Amino acid sequence: MTKSFFALGLGVGLLVFADMQVVTAMEHGTPNGKPSTSSDAELVKSAMSAAPEKVATDATIVAVEPDGKMKTLREGANGFTCMPDNPTTPGKDPMCMDKPALEWATAWMEHKAPTAGKIGFMYMLAGGTDASNTDPYASKPDPGNNWVETGAHVMIVGADPSFYDLYPKDAKPDTSVPYVMWPGTPYQHLMIPVR
Repeated sequence: MTKSFFALGLGVGLLVFADMQVVTAMEHGTPNGKPSTSSDAELVKSAMSAAPEKVATDATIVAVEPDGKMKTLREGANGFTCMPDNPTTPGKDPMCMDKPALEWATAWMEHKAPTAGKIGFMYMLAGGTDASNTDPYASKPDPGNNWVETGAHVMIVGADPSFYDLYPKDAKPDTSVPYVMWPGTPYQHLMIPVR
């Protein structure tokens, strides 16, 4: 799948990552086929729900506009970037990530190998849903692609491949314990549930 994504101007050509949020929003709009009418204040509040208050308060907040372009809602100062919930997905899925995680996401979106050993961290404290636990490019759930729904969690991305060998890599994971999403791909990452 080839899509054009918009740089966030963070000095490294970073692209927005949110479990295919940008692709879905650009192709399909909201579930009723209309663009989201959320105010900027509502979008900021949603994005901030992804991370602890100490992180979210000083994070950059970005959102996808109805035309697919990225909009910076608030500049931040702590190296984290947060996105609000994507209204096109079944559950709430706002996300907040540090700079190495955005670089990892850039590689994923460009179908390039991420830099091994450059570890990034993401928060999804409102939970998340993904079309597949095994296919990094699945855009919708189907019976064969291992749809997964995860409660509040954090993610570690970009670690050396041997790091992930310490955790379960089941196609249909137990989401109550840490597990590897997209195992065996360059984009495997550790999902860690939090309460």
